[in-house]
Amino acid sequence: MRDNSSKYNFRFIDLFAGVGGFHVALSRLGGRCVFASEIDPVLQSTYRENFGLTPSGDLKEISPNAVPSHDVLCAGFPCQPFSKAGDQLGFLCDRQGDLFQYVAKIIDAKRPAFFILENVPNILKHNGGKTYQLILNKLKALHYDVDEHRLSPHHFGIPQIRDRVYIIGAKRGLTQFSWPEKKVFELNVCDVLDSNPPEARPLSSRVTECLEVWNEFLHCAPSSVELPSFPIWSMEFGADYPYMGKTPWARGGRGLVSNKGSHGIVLRDIKPQERLAVLPSYARTQEDEFPVWKQNFIRQNREFYLANKKWIDPWLPKILKFPPSLQKLEWNIKGGERDIWKYVIQFRASGVRLKRPTTAPSLVAMTITQVPIIAWERRYMTPQECANLQSLGSLKCHPTPVTKAFKAFGNAVNAEVVEAIARQLLREYLVVSLRDDELALIAA
Repeated sequence: MRDNSSKYNFRFIDLFAGVGGFHVALSRLGGRCVFASEIDPVLQSTYRENFGLTPSGDLKEISPNAVPSHDVLCAGFPCQPFSKAGDQLGFLCDRQGDLFQYVAKIIDAKRPAFFILENVPNILKHNGGKTYQLILNKLKALHYDVDEHRLSPHHFGIPQIRDRVYIIGAKRGLTQFSWPEKKVFELNVCDVLDSNPPEARPLSSRVTECLEVWNEFLHCAPSSVELPSFPIWSMEFGADYPYMGKTPWARGGRGLVSNKGSHGIVLRDIKPQERLAVLPSYARTQEDEFPVWKQNFIRQNREFYLANKKWIDPWLPKILKFPPSLQKLEWNIKGGERDIWKYVIQFRASGVRLKRPTTAPSLVAMTITQVPIIAWERRYMTPQECANLQSLGSLKCHPTPVTKAFKAFGNAVNAEVVEAIARQLLREYLVVSLRDDELALIAA
């Protein structure tokens, strides 16, 4: 875990600061924050309460030359334009896609010794790798050595699998730098949990009912039947609409007259112009052909249903009352006990996701319904527990209301991971004198 043996004297800036994950990490190493930016007024206020510094607002409206001189630039520039969960518009996103360019302008104007950037792993593959190549070319054109690496909190003993890309740069080169070692730990999510905290939100009767229905599914499956590792899409149970070759959208409603839609609904009885609406949402996409992964999931679910129709059919009507996102199950517990109340659960657009209690689901910019569920206590995680998962448990103030806190911690960088990276940078490039505007890292 954390090594407090060395502290250094340096200045850093915190761009897209959020709740201050970078601030916490670099402060632990002796850094002093001389500038922060954050556009959200609630997060600005929270940052001021925690750190005594009010972040500036929209980075687009700040002149790079007005930013104080600093030694380390930190930026977790918005990941939504590059995330698999979003539209993946990248630099074409009007609101957030071009914010990296403003980071680059500050690097160019202020010439820090180092920078540490953070984003989602998909940024490396976005647009066939072209997006990251543009980023890399821009940073190298500023005469920095650049490297990137994927790290997750679970590599540092924190019970959360949250893969992120960290991009570092050094003005004097990275020949002496090495990334922190990834280690294997015995993990337990209980390490970050409070026991039955009174402020925790209990599960609603609706959520409890849905989980009970899926629990019944687990119990109905004979012990000889291996539960699928692929996502279980109940809407494919009884469906036979075409999914290979032309998509339903490409065929049109009249081309589906002899088929069955979600959960076996007979399409002949539906008006042609309304038939697409009776298919699962993922089968209504406006594309000529489904990607291979989607074809495979549809095929696997239909094969599973046909092989287990005898016990699935009596259960199937019970899931129909719930919205489509709750009609899907991700059983990430191969070989585990078939009891839904023994696991950590999260409701995602992709379905009801179950994980072993060794780790929590990756925190995302959560809505209140996406907060991880501690099933054995029949409650949601608290903001404090989410802060613990991001190694930010020491923060005295959280954003309010709690919906804002959950979203902020979902967007935060993990302070433990950042600290490990920054320590490696500072340790390898220790110098003892200040020359011009170069970094002065003085061992405490």
